[in-house]
Formats: sequence, structure tokens, C-alpha cells
Amino acid sequence: MDSWVLWLILAAVLGIAEVFTLTAALGLLGLAATLTAVTAALGVPVPVQLIVFVVASIAGLWVVRPIARRHMIQPPPRRFGVSALVGKPAYVVREVTARDGRVRIDGEEWSARSYDESIVIPVGTTVDVMEIEGATALVYPRE
Repeated sequence: MDSWVLWLILAAVLGIAEVFTLTAALGLLGLAATLTAVTAALGVPVPVQLIVFVVASIAGLWVVRPIARRHMIQPPPRRFGVSALVGKPAYVVREVTARDGRVRIDGEEWSARSYDESIVIPVGTTVDVMEIEGATALVYPRE
């Protein structure tokens, strides 16, 4: 069997493995094997083919992979507006029941209701904002 066929088989195996791992490393090695298959098809001797494979692999892993990783790892989207208030602590300034109440969140006073309808939260309690409905914060006391 010709050496270029073996290089193409290796490239296919590495490409399939990349689909399952999504690391970018195996895909780059598969591209190096494909490039080596092209050089083998041109009649280049086996030692030179190995050098082409090693050089292409190192170039891919040291140059291309860090760039690809930088683009794959994205910071989580920042929350803004009222959705940014969910999970924040608040301070009860007027008793909070299932019907009404007032809390201070980041220096702003908000209308509030108890997240659990059976709980009455007294003034001075620190609570967590569980949800925002319109202009009302649904809060739950901290343990």
C-alpha cells in the first residue's frame, strides 16, 4: 500500500476523533497528516514525510491551537438591567409579606413580596432577590 494512503487513513482517524473530543489538537494533527499525504503523493521519501508531519504538527499545535482556544473560551455574558439584581442581597426597610413590603437593593428602594407566601420577613433582615416581577422584587430571607 502506498504511503500516501496510510497518511490519509491517519488523517481520517484523527478527524473523526476530533469530532468526538472537540479539543482542536486532533484536528490539527489530522491536517498535518493530510499535508503529509500530499507530499507522499508527490513522491517525497518517507524520512522527509515524517519531517513534514512533525513540522506541520508542531506549527499547528504551537501557533494555531492557542489562537483557536482563545476564540473558543468566551467569558459568560454580563447580565444588566433588572436581571442583574437576581441573586443580590437586599435589606428589608418595611416588613415584607406575600402582598407587599419594601427592600433596599444596591442603594435603591424597591417594592417587594415574599418569595414564599407563608413567610413574613421583619424589618432589618437581609434577604436574597430570587426573582423580579415588573417593578417588584421577590425575596427570601438568608439563613
